[in-house]
Amino acid sequence: MGDQQEIHFFDNDALFVSGADYEQLHKHYPLLARSTIAGDCTPSYIYYEPAAERIWKYNPQIKLLMILRNPVERAFAHWNMQRFRGREPLDFFDAVREEQSRISGAPPTEARRFAYVDRGFYGQQLERFLKFFPREQMKIVKFEEFKNNQRETLASIFSFLGRKPMRWVRSKDRNIVPYQRAMNWEERIFLYNLFAEDIAKVEQMLGWDCSDWK
Repeated sequence: MGDQQEIHFFDNDALFVSGADYEQLHKHYPLLARSTIAGDCTPSYIYYEPAAERIWKYNPQIKLLMILRNPVERAFAHWNMQRFRGREPLDFFDAVREEQSRISGAPPTEARRFAYVDRGFYGQQLERFLKFFPREQMKIVKFEEFKNNQRETLASIFSFLGRKPMRWVRSKDRNIVPYQRAMNWEERIFLYNLFAEDIAKVEQMLGWDCSDWK
């Protein structure tokens, strides 16, 4: 990784006004050797529409690692994080119902903060990346599978990157914040109905069984 985990280069429009300013990316890797694998863990790249083409123009041979979580759970966790940070005044269901009016026309930074539902439509986001990158350059991991089988999943990721698996990797839970409340069934069913078609698309695209997302 660079000097910070989320660099937010490819989703920063200000750095692409008059051509890509790659120095603003490279400065985050001051000690990078040619033989070193470098990474940028910015989750919003998959969501922000211009990012896929920008990444492709930077390096069409780049390898992409994507971890997809149950979109219903992801939406609630995203809202909870925003509440914890003091950025979200609305309760979850209110925020979901007002999402489109809040993010429509909003600056990208503001929109992605409150796109609890919109960021969970993985099928259309994957289609966007597949327009630029062959499937073999994309490693797509189910979050729940990673959580339950970390050793095996990490081994497959190292293999994808062309590296031998490490003997051990320290597990460090990040961004764990207390939940103010649990999601209720009305909210859960409402969200599943929104995501059902896209979940089916993800299953078809990736050959996954997403019954645990339903």
